[in-house]
Amino acid sequence: MAAPIRRRTLLAGAGAGAVAAALPAADALAARRPQRAIGFTLNAEVLDGGEQVTSLTIATSRLGRVDPRSLTTGTFTVRAKGTSPIPAGEATLNFDEPRTVTGARVDRRGDVVLELESGVEAVGASTLGYFASRGRNVVLDLEYTITQEEPLALRGRREVTIPRFVQGRLSDPEVDAFRYRTSASGLKYRLFSPERRGRGHHRGRGKRPLVVWLHGGGEGASLPDGYYDNETTLRANRGALGFATDEAQEIFGGAYVVAPQSTSFWLEDGDRFAPQIRQVIAEVVKAEDVDRDRIYVAGCSNGGYMTLKLEVVYPELFAAAVPICGVVGAFRGTDELISDAQLRAIDTPSWLVAARNDQTIDPIANTVKASELIPGALLSLYEDVTWEGDEYPGHWSWIYVARNDPRKNGISIWEWMARQRR
Repeated sequence: MAAPIRRRTLLAGAGAGAVAAALPAADALAARRPQRAIGFTLNAEVLDGGEQVTSLTIATSRLGRVDPRSLTTGTFTVRAKGTSPIPAGEATLNFDEPRTVTGARVDRRGDVVLELESGVEAVGASTLGYFASRGRNVVLDLEYTITQEEPLALRGRREVTIPRFVQGRLSDPEVDAFRYRTSASGLKYRLFSPERRGRGHHRGRGKRPLVVWLHGGGEGASLPDGYYDNETTLRANRGALGFATDEAQEIFGGAYVVAPQSTSFWLEDGDRFAPQIRQVIAEVVKAEDVDRDRIYVAGCSNGGYMTLKLEVVYPELFAAAVPICGVVGAFRGTDELISDAQLRAIDTPSWLVAARNDQTIDPIANTVKASELIPGALLSLYEDVTWEGDEYPGHWSWIYVARNDPRKNGISIWEWMARQRR
């Protein structure tokens, strides 16, 4: 099961006393009746730029049936506060911002749902902060405050003002579908099982493929700070989550997805991390119904390097590999990471992905070079990283793989992976 998020059961005040005083006299008595504190859930989604809280669900069904006509985007206001779990000393890491309510509705259970502005320009929406001095993403402690600005009308014309709101859990169904585990190698990892989707993706019987996702440098642990929770591997981007979507599961016929987390960053010591990742894979294969001939590996940035490293160290393990914006040459003071001779010796079917405007890792000296040396390798080299009208940093070419965009001869990258056998 997913690791509990222990820091998010927080109190939030309503600040709505003035509303009750303004109610019509006929309804004042009803409005003054004691009401229980009402809980609310933070609903999050992992967007292409990372996870954001996109809506709140307020458990108003406990009060009775809310008349939707009394609900507007101005009925409640919302404020979000995010605080680093690590003493950061970096002002940009934390925030305390109002959230814009873009929609308000009553769901089928009778609870009020507040839709919040989200996307590239949304302020205070993220569940993560970037700890620049450590080069790490961290899951923030989130404190949301709801203020009721106008009364709610219940069926029967009774109006109510909620005296107090209690924040509940952070809910992200895609993230929560991954179980939390620790390997005997010491690496923590998250595992998605196809039966957890429960929508017919495991038709018939037989063993299932396994997709190994290797995160980028920002999603590793920060052991000096005691920070190793294995959450950011799923919340920072859609890399692992993409392979657990209905679309991917249909293409793979139901696949396990495993996302191990480095205790630092893969580039630090690929020779040490390779057998640890191999141990994670071995444990999943032993515990689950995995087809050993259909194990695939993909990774971005640091994980792109580690994907190539695993191809070199374990030439007979993987049916296919997808290194994304990875490193093979010298990088920030390191020696050459993967030699030309090692690249030429790779015989795992490989499809490399990068963008020309990558300002973090030179795509020509690394991804293009590797694709030219690996026998039979495929290459998708984008001009930039733009998706659904939003432009992202050129290094973020993993967005394309997470959305199954790269294509060759009419075959998408996921379809190509699923067709490969060891």
